[in-house]
Amino acid sequence: MALNYRAATPADLAFIIELIVEDSVISTGDDPADAAHPDYVEALAAIDADPNQEMLIVERDGQRVGCFQLSYLPGLMRRGMWRGLIEVVHVAETHRNLGIGSDMMRWAVERCRERGCAMVQLTSNKKRLDAHRFYERLGFLKSHEGFKLYL
Repeated sequence: MALNYRAATPADLAFIIELIVEDSVISTGDDPADAAHPDYVEALAAIDADPNQEMLIVERDGQRVGCFQLSYLPGLMRRGMWRGLIEVVHVAETHRNLGIGSDMMRWAVERCRERGCAMVQLTSNKKRLDAHRFYERLGFLKSHEGFKLYL
């Protein structure tokens, strides 16, 4: 199974938002019908303009099957270690359990390594127990509790 990874474009926004809504365990307030809204377009443009951000589309046989965002974070801990942050990880429901998610994560980890990151981290909603098992199978450790404050 050969997967292709490419930068997301505004034409991909409806696909990305649809995946977020389809896969969410909480209401996000997002609607794929609103994907052309300037807020989404501007957010993707900001990601594209930042050399430490990537929003990626994953394709198989020319068909979009998944997405994820990579952020490269500088830090002071461990002598200035960079971290890779993986977010917005989604595989289309019709393409799950085919190994696509595993390939996506291996690709993401390698991309972070290429960028000089010494650690890769991610968050996953506490309700997504299957996702937790998936990440643990890939070698990720549950080492921290996460907290969010929406403003």
